[in-house]
Amino acid sequence: MDRTETSGTFSLDGETHQVDNNVWVIGNDSEVIVLDAPHDVDAILELVGDRTVKAIICTHAHDDHVRHAPELRQRTGAPLYLHPDDAPVWELTHPGVTWDVDLADGDRIEIGDTALRVIHTPGHAPGAVCLLLESSGELFSGDTLFNGGPGATGRSFSDADLIVDSIRAKLFALPDDTVVHTGHGPDTTIGAEKASIG
Repeated sequence: MDRTETSGTFSLDGETHQVDNNVWVIGNDSEVIVLDAPHDVDAILELVGDRTVKAIICTHAHDDHVRHAPELRQRTGAPLYLHPDDAPVWELTHPGVTWDVDLADGDRIEIGDTALRVIHTPGHAPGAVCLLLESSGELFSGDTLFNGGPGATGRSFSDADLIVDSIRAKLFALPDDTVVHTGHGPDTTIGAEKASIG
């Protein structure tokens, strides 16, 4: 597993904010899966190196996570995965462009000798997903869960009650010592966030 941070903007509902995004590359010495494609394709490809990208998984369709997903697909030849509930959010950034594979809750996406299990966690966005790395039990939470609590709501397509329901029902079912790798900022654990959310 490798990580880089890229910087750029997030725009929605007529507002634009500067953001730093984590990009996670998961796999082995020969093939990887990339989680999200924000801001800087060259930085992502530098992290990938000479490995083959088997899939590009979008944790959700806010523009700071998918702005460069079609370009990354074009440059790597890897299929693009997104939960279909995020179609209206995707259309804001990529009208008339489609992704390749629909994600669904419970899907397993194999990489090397392990797999990522898809956990649909709507709330921050309708099609938001988290990915559980089966070999180590680490969770990649996108913008659903951060160090300090749930992802932001209060914007178009988001739902504050739903994100908390998603976290409590699906993520808090994981062991307390599960490490959570977030879409922005530092790691946390399920146990720490249980204490912060209640």
